[in-house]
Amino acid sequence: MAAYAALLSLRHIIEQLQHHPSPPISLDQNQVQSLTNNLNFLQEFLEQGYPCVGISKEAIDVFESRIADAAHAAEDIIETRIVDQILTESTAQASKDITETWVSDQILGGAGSSRSPSTRQNVNIVAGLDVVEKISSVDLYRDLDKVIQDMGLIKKDVMEIKDINIGRIEDHDLHINSSTLAGAASSRSHLTTRRDAVVGLDELLIEVMDKLTGQQSNLHIIPIVGMGGIGKTTLARNAYLKFMKHFDIRAWVTVSQNYNVREILVEILLCINKAESRETLSAKSEGELGVKVHQSLWGRRYLIVMDDVWSVEVWDKVNLFFPDNGERSRIMITTRLSNVASIGSGGVVMDFLNEDKSWDLLCRYVFEEEDDCSPELEEIGKKIAKNCEGLPLSIVVIGGHLAKSKRTKEHWEYISENLKKIVNSEDDERCLKVLQLSYNHLPVHLKPCFLYMGAFPEDNKIHVSWLVKLWVSEGFLKPINGKSLEVVSREYLEELCDRNLIRVHQRGSKGRIKYCNIHDLVRELCLREAEKEKFLYVRIPHDLNNVPQGVINTQRRIGIHQSTSEPEALYALQSMPLVRSLICEFKGVLPTLDFRLLRVLKAVDKHLYSEEKRQYKYPIEVVFRLFNSRFIAIRVDSRQNPQFPSSVNLLWNLQTLIVKDTVGAVAPSEIWKMTQLRHVEFDELEMPDPPLGGQDGEFVLGNLQRLSVITSFKCGEEVVTRIPNIEKLKIRYDKEFEGCSSYCLDNLCRLRKLESFGCSFLSQSVPNRDDMLQNFILPNSLKKLTLWRTKFYWEDMNTNIGLLPNLQVLKLSADACVGTEWETVEGQFCNLRYLLINSCSELEWWTTDSSHFPCLEHLVLQQLDKLNEIPSCIGEIPTLQSIELNLCHDDAVISAKRIFDEQEDLSLRVRVVTQNRQFESLAGPNFQVETCNIL
Repeated sequence: MAAYAALLSLRHIIEQLQHHPSPPISLDQNQVQSLTNNLNFLQEFLEQGYPCVGISKEAIDVFESRIADAAHAAEDIIETRIVDQILTESTAQASKDITETWVSDQILGGAGSSRSPSTRQNVNIVAGLDVVEKISSVDLYRDLDKVIQDMGLIKKDVMEIKDINIGRIEDHDLHINSSTLAGAASSRSHLTTRRDAVVGLDELLIEVMDKLTGQQSNLHIIPIVGMGGIGKTTLARNAYLKFMKHFDIRAWVTVSQNYNVREILVEILLCINKAESRETLSAKSEGELGVKVHQSLWGRRYLIVMDDVWSVEVWDKVNLFFPDNGERSRIMITTRLSNVASIGSGGVVMDFLNEDKSWDLLCRYVFEEEDDCSPELEEIGKKIAKNCEGLPLSIVVIGGHLAKSKRTKEHWEYISENLKKIVNSEDDERCLKVLQLSYNHLPVHLKPCFLYMGAFPEDNKIHVSWLVKLWVSEGFLKPINGKSLEVVSREYLEELCDRNLIRVHQRGSKGRIKYCNIHDLVRELCLREAEKEKFLYVRIPHDLNNVPQGVINTQRRIGIHQSTSEPEALYALQSMPLVRSLICEFKGVLPTLDFRLLRVLKAVDKHLYSEEKRQYKYPIEVVFRLFNSRFIAIRVDSRQNPQFPSSVNLLWNLQTLIVKDTVGAVAPSEIWKMTQLRHVEFDELEMPDPPLGGQDGEFVLGNLQRLSVITSFKCGEEVVTRIPNIEKLKIRYDKEFEGCSSYCLDNLCRLRKLESFGCSFLSQSVPNRDDMLQNFILPNSLKKLTLWRTKFYWEDMNTNIGLLPNLQVLKLSADACVGTEWETVEGQFCNLRYLLINSCSELEWWTTDSSHFPCLEHLVLQQLDKLNEIPSCIGEIPTLQSIELNLCHDDAVISAKRIFDEQEDLSLRVRVVTQNRQFESLAGPNFQVETCNIL
């Protein structure tokens, strides 16, 4: 929610000013204390949720808007003052430098030297600046004091609301109980009246049926988990109806978000005994009802469905009433939350339907028992089904619409073109209402992160590494002691994935989420809620001209999609004085926009890299005038050598700097003054040595976590001590290599938090191996190592690399190792999970044992045209999940097939890319073969 995000963001600004070694401004400490007290109170209030019954949703929205407006007002006051102060001081410094240069010229040139008009103008500027007062701190104090008073009034209103509502909570609980009961009764009546298509769920239905009728004698819990609208209730209902006679007692209860244990027990008893009176049961206590449920179920085989469970807590409160009496009883639980699914063992996880099943389900709802779809409509119908992205609820809604409409090609084409609009409006936004429940149930700290997902384009594969940096830069993450904000951010992402709101698209070699995405309907929910709360505003460029001025000039986060270079549309951006975040795509050079308060500029996407995408450029000299920025990701003109200005350190709070298409970029020594830097990523960047001298702690980048790709980096002691917390480091030596001792690579072992290290050599000269081995000393903290053209001997892997105790990922490319044979020894690579060997052209034989790689999960071999075979013992590694061969020797492919055939549990997956079409005959389940031609 916008209010909570605004409070955390304001707190972040205050704390940055308090702890920054050279803050651009100072705040009055009494005002800081007052602001902090108000922030603490309001933040705690929002985190606790609303104990305020009897208040309309509209009133709550207005109240939250007041909180957000007050926090934003304080942000605007403080950050405007910061930028103005930096501009004033930088202008004064520039003019001072000009004056000193002129004076020097006069001294060297003699009294007869003449002044140029521009020099006389600069002298006048300096004289003028000497008499101009700095921005008044009195104005800052006065404006902040007004905001503090406004927050105090909000705080007072909160306290009054709490007092008024204490007496209403009990009545409210009774209202919820009756609502829950009505919902449960309604769901029970649907069991026999609603027609539910199980198309696409056949395999899952068989899986559930096996669990229901299995021979396991003890009580078995069967969780069914998936996102809203995926078909969990439909699956459970069909299994329930199909096997009602298999159980002595059946009960179906809908739990929902506002559950009540007493009413759950009442509902179960009403299902067990239709003659029971609701009034009589409702008069009993929770304990009495629980005993009655236990007694009714004892000695009987029972099936209970708890539909729509939203927390483990509800299960903890009712499970003691369900006896485990060895009668093969079963309890099915449907839930959107993965942590609830952990209640049972071996649950059923529901995923999206594939294209064929989506089409089958659509046909079932459109044509029912009629003949199949006509050829004229089939092609467009399959397109409609595909565009529903496998979500059954969406397919059912559009299927119902098609069933009631004209079956003409023209109408179906109209439906296809307006699919999203129809799905979101049909049945009074039925789909979005189902998904809305998931958003409403989110803890307040996750809501800003979820709403932020709407900033990315449809069907976008979102790079998590960048998403994490963006969330951190936005300032709406709640710090957790002992954890970096990046760690907190990834934990939030995992939570959202566990709640089935965000989808894991791909995991990296270390098991962490690498790419994620969201369903289009979920994105629509993000956009609707984000715009309503004024949290995020997303448009395509030509729409900007149609937005009312009063709306557009108050936006703080802007997402602009669909590449364009329309100057009229881009001009609309200049009327957004308060914008803090701009996430966009433009074709051509981005316009020079005066976003004085901009924090986030993301004008490039990491995984999209084509000739067209390379046209997205931003003048780098303009970027370094965004003094309030925290995150900058841009693409520059690769034909020019982008140079940092020496004033780069005026970006006092910059955390992430990503610049693509950089060749020959050189950072000034002032970069060592940028203490807030956390991530620096260039295609190529030359880093200077840190300035000499300075007091303790000066010129130390203590927050820096990632630095890449650095050319010819000299890791002297004076350098490594300035980056003590670096976690990811990539170095490239593309000139004549002077030897490891010259670059002090032995100091790498001093980087005790380094987890990921990459080293590559582009020069044709071969490094002295003895020098390399003697000085290439890596820290034990290392988890991922990437080597490129280092030309180690294979036996060096055992002595230098294999001993690293925490190494999980090893990537060897382009003759990183040379020699014909690699023989491993026991006790090495004890934690290695991912091994890549690519283009190590001399390797012919690999001798090893399964015990030498006890934790290996993924083996990737690429372009090894001399490797005779994969050792058969690799197949005996119990943790092995996959083998991938890409353009390897035919004998290596045959050995992979032999290893695959010897597997007993059939869990191993093998993927082969080859030029030999004869291997296509080997393809089968879990053994994929792709043929290609190399030109």
